[in-house]
Amino acid sequence: MMSDWSCGGAWNRDWAWDREGAGHRDGAGHRDGAERAVLARWRTASLTAGWPFPSDWSAPAVAEVCRAVVAGDDLTGPLGDLGESRAQAGVGLAQTLQDVAALHAVSSGCSADGLVSADPDAVPAPMLRAAALGWAEAIAEHVAAREVQDPLTGLTTADYLRTRLHEIYRAARAAGRPADADHVLITVSIRADSRAGCYPLMMAMVLAADVLREVFDSGETLSLLRNNTAAVLAGRSGRYAERCDQVRWQVAQRIAADPSLRPIGHVRVQEEPLPDDHASACEMLGALD
Repeated sequence: MMSDWSCGGAWNRDWAWDREGAGHRDGAGHRDGAERAVLARWRTASLTAGWPFPSDWSAPAVAEVCRAVVAGDDLTGPLGDLGESRAQAGVGLAQTLQDVAALHAVSSGCSADGLVSADPDAVPAPMLRAAALGWAEAIAEHVAAREVQDPLTGLTTADYLRTRLHEIYRAARAAGRPADADHVLITVSIRADSRAGCYPLMMAMVLAADVLREVFDSGETLSLLRNNTAAVLAGRSGRYAERCDQVRWQVAQRIAADPSLRPIGHVRVQEEPLPDDHASACEMLGALD
């Protein structure tokens, strides 16, 4: 309950909702007004404490916290959602906890003159912990996503492809079949004039990635091996040879349609036979060009 986390359990009488008497007055309207008052005073205190993004302060999670404060509900869930929301918006942990300190300052009713000071050191540990855990979980999810995905092309990384190959080889060994019997590795390599700089090749690979997602859209693993080579780990069924021809033609057409990509040369799409074991497959990935 909020009273367990507040300063002496006192409420600021400018906006506090007297739950015992609420039913005898205007009920929901009084509660809504109290929530708006909490939100307004919290925002003011947060901005005064140095919140750097005034136009981005409000969020659905803020309204949820205000509702929980007025109702006297447990704040663990709402503050966790607030921390997650702040992390997703790019707000740092220190600023997030400062925002929670502003909430605590206006909700604790500790100030006799109406002025509040957002002091993170004065905030009860459960409030800080709930917000910090929500923030950390959002950041961890973001980092995990970035670790397996190239930010430019959206393709998975070579490390992710190695992991998928490991799974393929384990399944093949259990079935008593070579991995190459059921799966194929397809590479898409693009050549560019070295004198043209990095932009043409970079944009050509972005176009190639878009084509790969369109053509191989049945759960295949699409990865970026290096700046000029992408790979597809696909099943041997599903018209993979025909789809390779589609990739070759579509990538070449899209590159030809952009005058800024004229330094781009040959687009090569070919099958790479899978070796007998996973270690050899990983060595092959490092040697592909």
